[in-house]
Amino acid sequence: MDTKTATALTSAAIPLIELREVSRTFVTGGGVEVQALRGISLKIYPGEFVAIMGQSGSGKSTLMNVLGCLDRPTGGAYLFAGRDVKTFDPDGLAWLRREAFGFIFQSYNLLPTATAEENVEIPAIYAGISAKDRIIRADGLLASLGLGDRLDHRPSQLSGGQQQRVSVARALMNGGNVILADEPTGALDSKSGTEVIALLDDLARKGHTVILITHDAKVASHADRIVEIRDGEIVKDSGPAKGRTDVANNAGLRDLFRIREASHFLAGEAEAIRMALRSLYANLFRTVLTLLGIVIGISSVVVMLAIGEGSQQQVVERISSIGGTNMLNLQPARGQGQFRDMPSTLTFEDADAILEGVPNVLYTLPELTGMYTVRAGHQDHSTQITATSEVLPEARAWQLARGVFFTREDSNRYSAVAVLGATAAEELFPEGNDPLGEYILIGKVPFQVIGVLTRKGGSSGFGGRDQDDNVFVPLKTGGLRLFGQTIARSIAVTVDDIERMDKTEKDLIDFMTARHGSEDFRIFNAAEMLETVSATLETFTMLLGSVAAISLLVGGIGIMNIMLVSVTERTREIGIRMATGARQGDILSQFLSEAIVVSGFGGVIGILLGVGIGSIIGNFGIPILFTPKPMILAFTCAASTGLIFGFAPARKAARLDPVVALANE
Repeated sequence: MDTKTATALTSAAIPLIELREVSRTFVTGGGVEVQALRGISLKIYPGEFVAIMGQSGSGKSTLMNVLGCLDRPTGGAYLFAGRDVKTFDPDGLAWLRREAFGFIFQSYNLLPTATAEENVEIPAIYAGISAKDRIIRADGLLASLGLGDRLDHRPSQLSGGQQQRVSVARALMNGGNVILADEPTGALDSKSGTEVIALLDDLARKGHTVILITHDAKVASHADRIVEIRDGEIVKDSGPAKGRTDVANNAGLRDLFRIREASHFLAGEAEAIRMALRSLYANLFRTVLTLLGIVIGISSVVVMLAIGEGSQQQVVERISSIGGTNMLNLQPARGQGQFRDMPSTLTFEDADAILEGVPNVLYTLPELTGMYTVRAGHQDHSTQITATSEVLPEARAWQLARGVFFTREDSNRYSAVAVLGATAAEELFPEGNDPLGEYILIGKVPFQVIGVLTRKGGSSGFGGRDQDDNVFVPLKTGGLRLFGQTIARSIAVTVDDIERMDKTEKDLIDFMTARHGSEDFRIFNAAEMLETVSATLETFTMLLGSVAAISLLVGGIGIMNIMLVSVTERTREIGIRMATGARQGDILSQFLSEAIVVSGFGGVIGILLGVGIGSIIGNFGIPILFTPKPMILAFTCAASTGLIFGFAPARKAARLDPVVALANE
């Protein structure tokens, strides 16, 4: 190809890279303005092997950062394949670095905790390539560079030349249309340096555009075009080499914009979590200390809520054992003034009528009660006597320990039989004698003991008396022989479906009002009392949980602190990831994943520890109840803690300037 033809092709081709009067100015910490680039104008065409040569401080590294979209020019315009780079947002610049450029650094910039294979895979991760395809391509690139037997070696296990070959493979992972090599031989011996230059020349021959940054004229001489820079200005340019420019390559780059720019690749959450686990494992001791704060917080929440739930259950059981939460208790209306002690108008027949006439009623339990001195042999004991119906064991879920309970026939025949509560039996028969068949005197009336109830526990209402300290007799027997009346002092109504409790209460009021002609009674709803007590206990439980949550808050602050330290320590890693195509969202996702993974592990361990501690505490008589809801809540709080307290450090990492991050040691 003659000079005229080459010139025609050059003018016809769209420059791959075009700088128009580009300048870059920095302001030092002391407020001094430093102009690193001064009106640089440069055109680089596809397939060129260009060496940008200059001494230290000449501005060549700044120029490389601008060319590689790691930095933005202060003035002028930078066009890549005809597109003004100024129109790209941070994610667009990340896309360019990922899809168009491949970086080879003097200091290699490999992740020390990753293997050679994993280092090469990094750009493909952010391009959304599947793990299988990434591995195949990475292995193929490393094998082609003579590192097929070093795939699982970490950078510290490789020589300088081998590390630089890994960085070359990484630069080619996503295609590497443009290879930017910054002093690639600077840290190598002469043999390794020669091999790297040969690799770059081979890449240029294969159609890659290679831009070599160097201060060494001997190294620069391998390039087809040499651009000399001094004090931020181009002082010499040998011009495009013959045969290197190719119009077809421009069409290929336009296809790159058209096809790939429309796709927004995200590193999957699985990849983010995998990288998070690797990073956490690399700093295992610090991770354990971070976990400790979350573990203590979560275990405290689990134990405190279990104590609250256990206490609530215990109180509910005691209330239920008194009268049952499914009971409505009818009592005579309390009069006013001189009518305050007006007699009850509730009859034994009312109980049977309610059972027949009110829907959703399972049992009715009329009762007469009073205090009597009971004698068994020479043993006297003052206890409560309750005249009631035969359905008491079913209505109050109160089982017999031995013997039998009296029947409706016993009541109708006025049989003098009695069933003892557990405490009454112990008091009347203190030496452990079997009371069955024995006679006791209630007042002056002898009754034969036919049964003993199991211990119910709790308290008989608000009087503070033990409900097991009770003697039960048939309703009509007690009414005639002991109390001298045939009216009930109360009627307990057991509701079948507790969900319809309110409706049943209204039906009962209407029924009794119609039966008596007036509302001469009042109703106590056991469920309402239980709801009140439960609400109080729930408040108490929440208070306990809030106190425990303080330790979880401290753990969250610990996560934030550790993550901020991690961002500071891993600034260079962040720069490497950004240079290989990571977007701000990818960096944010990775660091958030680390915080959430730590919190999640801490949550699981904290729940297990909390269950263990709670079980031990339960052995000392403290009521403990573990339910799934508090555990799910605790784990959710742990994950949320990681998300909330990890966001600020993750955001800080995502907003780092790639150039500043890469320069961090």
